[in-house]
Amino acid sequence: MAMLPETSRRRLLLGAGALGASALATGCVANDPPQERSAAPVAAGGDNAEPGKHVRIGFSAPAADHGWLAAMTTNARAQAEKLPDVTFRPTEGSTDVNRQIAQVETLINEKVDVLVVLPADGKALTGVAREAMRAGIPVVNVDRVFDSPEAYRLWIGGDNYGMGVNAADYIAEQLRGRNVDDPVIAEVAGTDSLPLTQERSAGFREGLAKHGLRVSRRVAAEFTAETGEQEMTNLLQAASRLDAVWNHDDDQGIGVLAAVEAAGRDEFFLVGGAGSRQVMDRIKAGDSVVRATVLYSPSMCSSAISLARLLGQGRGMSDLAEHEVPRSVTTYSAVVTGENVDRYLDIGFAS
Repeated sequence: MAMLPETSRRRLLLGAGALGASALATGCVANDPPQERSAAPVAAGGDNAEPGKHVRIGFSAPAADHGWLAAMTTNARAQAEKLPDVTFRPTEGSTDVNRQIAQVETLINEKVDVLVVLPADGKALTGVAREAMRAGIPVVNVDRVFDSPEAYRLWIGGDNYGMGVNAADYIAEQLRGRNVDDPVIAEVAGTDSLPLTQERSAGFREGLAKHGLRVSRRVAAEFTAETGEQEMTNLLQAASRLDAVWNHDDDQGIGVLAAVEAAGRDEFFLVGGAGSRQVMDRIKAGDSVVRATVLYSPSMCSSAISLARLLGQGRGMSDLAEHEVPRSVTTYSAVVTGENVDRYLDIGFAS
């Protein structure tokens, strides 16, 4: 579109303004009632619960060698089974990136209607996801984002930065309530080389800074229970006093809590991450240092299947006015505490 010269553009704006003022004055003199504006339609997607065109959904995720990952696949399958107009075509999970690429290629060749992919490595799977999109198969990218937006129609995942911020806000509130001066705050991170860990740590660090607080001690536990126990043991030996701990991941938290109990330490409170059922049960029981967990729920994979169905049927979301499914959905990292834990027990996953 060609740009108007500045003087012409100014005349156009002034002319439009004069026309608007004239119309407004005419309306006021005539005492005409204001014209009713047509409201945007709601429920443009129709009733999403109503069965629609049958959709064949291909699904690919890494091997379930972690409680959270296992729950992602379990949730996807369970959601598909609830939908009478969906056929679920999963592949066998693998930690081998090349094998996952080959499995996605198989689903493309089978001409599934929609693909739901949780990539073991977003960058490595970008090429095959773009291949699917070029073949006319919409791709729902779950959590670990592909390198190119051309590789997916929809991304759905968690808010890693927000997870850290919400953990920081909760810890700051609890410390204020306990009148703790100059608190010693520890962080048990996941795998430092992963962007998600970096984002969680950045959110936690910057969230604490808002309250005039900082991370005093930090270790990385690689998202495993074994390393969690080892790193927490080292942390406890190095710190004679702790006031609060944020552990990024409830799966590695199994080891973290084992180390805490073995050391007999209970002068601090601990906030978990992700939302395992075991941690929620500990929160509800109130019999340990665990006081909360910040959600990064695998229920996002259930939602991914439901959204893939709507994409395959050419429908929007019934609660939105838009006729299309959104481009991206970011889940919220709610803080689960003793006060609200019953509300979230249904999405707690097995570590």
